[in-house]
Amino acid sequence: MSHLWKYIQSLFKNNTDGERPRHVAQPSQPVHELIVRSPEELAAMEQWKQTLVCRKLCEWIGLQFALYGSLPNEIDETLDFLDTASSKGFVVHLHKTNYTRQEAIAFFDMLKERVLAQGYRTQISDRRIYRVHSWIETTERHYLKPRPEFGAPGKIRQRFGNITILLILRNDKPWQLKFQATTYRDHLFLEADNFADLMEELV
Repeated sequence: MSHLWKYIQSLFKNNTDGERPRHVAQPSQPVHELIVRSPEELAAMEQWKQTLVCRKLCEWIGLQFALYGSLPNEIDETLDFLDTASSKGFVVHLHKTNYTRQEAIAFFDMLKERVLAQGYRTQISDRRIYRVHSWIETTERHYLKPRPEFGAPGKIRQRFGNITILLILRNDKPWQLKFQATTYRDHLFLEADNFADLMEELV
């Protein structure tokens, strides 16, 4: 168990003993901090990227995305896709899978790394921890924006839009991973690139 998790448990312990669970933890303000990975965590991600588990996960998401395009009702129940005029993405319901916390974090960070390779920069990477009902919820977020680039006739190239990657843990166990690309639809921006092209680079 991580030192951070032990610290978080100690913060909430006095508020749960002998009390009915509340919708929001006491104190009411969540723990909020920037994500800073240790050298050991970074090394673990690099090692995980070389594993069969990583390859199979990426292949599975890629195949499900292809299936979604033709037979959306046939995709696996552990995965959902978002497809609107301004937002596209996917949700992996990790609590329905056997992926560990370390694997979920490694995949979460790998997605960020692959987005950065597409001409993006990190706007913020942060973590919020708070109490919801009877569990402690941790939300880790990578928020990325395309590097400024202008195209003809002077409009801003938005690539695939602003990208938000969320990893949600409940009691320190993987719950959901959300990946969402949100585009602008106004005269200042060029039309966004095809989200399917981004998916090819991600998985």
